[in-house]
Amino acid sequence: MKCPFCSSEDTKVVDSRTATDGSTKRRRECNNCQKRFSTYERFEENQIYVVKKDKRRVKYDRNKLLNGLTFATVKRNISRDKLDEIIADIEKSLQNSLVNEISSKELGEKVLEKLRDLDQVAYVRFASVYKEFDDIKSFMEIVEEINKS
Repeated sequence: MKCPFCSSEDTKVVDSRTATDGSTKRRRECNNCQKRFSTYERFEENQIYVVKKDKRRVKYDRNKLLNGLTFATVKRNISRDKLDEIIADIEKSLQNSLVNEISSKELGEKVLEKLRDLDQVAYVRFASVYKEFDDIKSFMEIVEEINKS
């Protein structure tokens, strides 16, 4: 690993830790300038594409999913680590399915499945954006569905 400070390739690993998203954080020290820096390693996985309603294919973006979950869980007692765990579970199931495409509808359903068990308010918030309710009746159907379960 090349030192970002002096460009020396003589570095050593001081500490390694596994992050919640499955990546590995390594604390490194340069043997030349003695400065320390961190690197993050992730497994290279198959690229997943999301097929939108208009049939466009876009690369799966973890940050977009995180933003949607963050929006749905505003002012709820849900940690960032829990959101990362939800996303990691979804990504793991996608990688294990060996498919390289998923429809935005299927992806949304996977998120709703996770949120249903986690927090009902977050579930309704996410569903209200994801399902694009046309009227209050559609919204009430989702709320009634939650009450039944």
